[in-house]
Amino acid sequence: MSLLIISNRLPFTINHSGNEITLVPSSGGLVSGISSYLDYMKHSPVSDFEYLWVGWPGAYMEESLQKNFSSQVRENHNVIPVFITEEEMDKFYLGFCNSTIWPLFHYFPTYARFEEEHWEIYKKVNKYFSDKICEVVKEGDTIWIHDYHLMLLPNMLRKRLGNKFKIGFFLHIVFPSFETYRIMPSAWRKEILEGLLGADLIGFHTNEFTYSFLRSVLRILGISNSLGKLIYQNRIVKADTFPMGIDFKKFNNAVNNKKVEKEREELKSKLKDRKLILSVDRLDYTKGVINRLKSFRKFLQDNPDYIKKVVFMLIIVPSRIGIDQYQEIKNNLDKLISNINSEFGDLDWQPIIYQYKYVAFENLVALYNLADVALITPLRDGMNLVAKEYVACQKYSPGVLILSEMAGASNEMPEALLINPNDIKQTADSIKEALEITKEDAFLRIQKIQDRISYYDVLEWAKDFLLGMDKVKNENNRIEVKMLSPDEKAKIKFSFQTAQKKLILLDYDGTLVPFNKSPKDAKPDKELLDILKELSKNAELAILSGRDSSFLSEHFDFLNINFCSEHGAFIKEKNQNWFSLTQVEVSWKKEIKYIFETFSRRLPGSFIEEKNFSIALHYRNCDPELAEIRVKEFFDEMVYYTSNLNLQILQGNNVVEIRNYNINKANAGMHFINKDKYEFILFIGDDWTDEDLFDFLKDKNAFTIKVGYGISKAKFNVYNYKDVRNLLVELL
Repeated sequence: MSLLIISNRLPFTINHSGNEITLVPSSGGLVSGISSYLDYMKHSPVSDFEYLWVGWPGAYMEESLQKNFSSQVRENHNVIPVFITEEEMDKFYLGFCNSTIWPLFHYFPTYARFEEEHWEIYKKVNKYFSDKICEVVKEGDTIWIHDYHLMLLPNMLRKRLGNKFKIGFFLHIVFPSFETYRIMPSAWRKEILEGLLGADLIGFHTNEFTYSFLRSVLRILGISNSLGKLIYQNRIVKADTFPMGIDFKKFNNAVNNKKVEKEREELKSKLKDRKLILSVDRLDYTKGVINRLKSFRKFLQDNPDYIKKVVFMLIIVPSRIGIDQYQEIKNNLDKLISNINSEFGDLDWQPIIYQYKYVAFENLVALYNLADVALITPLRDGMNLVAKEYVACQKYSPGVLILSEMAGASNEMPEALLINPNDIKQTADSIKEALEITKEDAFLRIQKIQDRISYYDVLEWAKDFLLGMDKVKNENNRIEVKMLSPDEKAKIKFSFQTAQKKLILLDYDGTLVPFNKSPKDAKPDKELLDILKELSKNAELAILSGRDSSFLSEHFDFLNINFCSEHGAFIKEKNQNWFSLTQVEVSWKKEIKYIFETFSRRLPGSFIEEKNFSIALHYRNCDPELAEIRVKEFFDEMVYYTSNLNLQILQGNNVVEIRNYNINKANAGMHFINKDKYEFILFIGDDWTDEDLFDFLKDKNAFTIKVGYGISKAKFNVYNYKDVRNLLVELL
């Protein structure tokens, strides 16, 4: 069994000149984080740990070289390259990924381009990955997919591999609010959500991103969740929060590395007695570098005493220079730095030291450790691991972290000086506060953050996510075990055929017919009527429904079967009149109906259904978010009003119903069961109104089946009403 890591890039980039190919290690939080976890596992007591890393090698390679190269890197580095042409990669990576998804998800919708050609290439590249994974995956493997480049991949794999594989997806960037996400063309936004739902577990950095995803799923796909769990294609899928950590020990221990110590001393001598403010970022408009520079200028303007006493070292790592917005921000950045240095600097001192390059690990650790202040102010950021790296490198005389509240890391770092990156004055004031903070305060702040991020480091993050995948898979397996198998179906058929006296009890909506936006339109079709007619010739048949008596009489009276209406309020035996099982008080309906009407007016699209012994509020056609809020209010209100009455509140499928407490399907079912000594009993239902009868029958010699995916007291589950019909046909 292997762990398959799937990401856009491999942990290295190929660089080939002529026939010579060299592998250059890739940078970035994803690669360094996953690599740390894999290194840990390779040296752990888990001796049988195996992995493969599937991704793009960073450049195209001639087809004649691909096979040999693939064999070598798989054998020597445990990687599987996915080859993509330069033209495809340009439209995939620079196009859809970073000119559509990246700006939109980071709340820069005016930068987003929506080009059909880019979308088609995005789907095509995801398909390339799907093909490659299906070539190498083995039974028992775990598939862990990473980031926004591959959001269609989970469902592609699920369709091809079925439910036997664990599939996880982690999004390393922001997931935006529904209002922002919905800007994307309708078909695209729907397909991306469906793509993600192919995973067993979908992970995000923050609760905000998890909530935004679940809200988009509700609004676009109409699928609600319970504690982050939702049902999609007859599977439980969970969305949860896993804030990615860093290899804390690697950074913390590196502070005492001799190379780092030497670099630190050299930097210290160059700074003399000046305070060091440090920023490290990729070139990106989301990082807020322009506002950061404006804040530093404001700080110098407001605090001239600090002129020549501080140095702001700004390190920008080149990124995506092929996109217009990135070149524009680079030009603006160069201009603003030049202006600030001209305004405040002289021959002896420049306020800003600007480096536009990649910085080696030892140099970076030395800078982190030496910096009095880390200024990290993204406009939007999924996490920001630089903030954690800075904190990990604080020893002996800790500095102060100034962090944007828009960074995902801010949720784990309340002790940092949190700022709004759009507030230039607040950021400038925070620079002054950070420089003047007492050593004791700085130490306490850093220590609290270190305690937190040293525990939940990248190893704990990876283990936590993979354990979460196991839990969801195990939960699905527990339900899968209860799914009606061919063998169990054969047992039911044999028992039915060999019994003399047979009773079949069937719910209606969701069991024999699919749910409909309007209940009155969910009428039985010819296929169903034919099945029931034939079945009634060889068994006692009863429909136990929440529908009223008139609906059942209108559509089924010509059949030789029994009925129960309003969840057990009325009984109609074959060729007899309707009668009530018990005498109940209904004077409560008048007052309760007024409350129903009040809430229905506050919930557009809802309607009231009044029956003889119950009242129901249907909300299938309503805005799902408003319905969720209003129905909770309504439910609480009803609990209060009915606390002294013998009434029961039922939460069904997009319906809330109130009825007398002693009216239920269990009593109705027992009425039919007690009429004879049946050798075969089958009851099929789909929601919690059927659970009482499931419970009653569990100790009887009866077959009970729940329609749909979920925990139930029934012995078996089937997926949908079609499975019910197929089973009934086999009994004919």
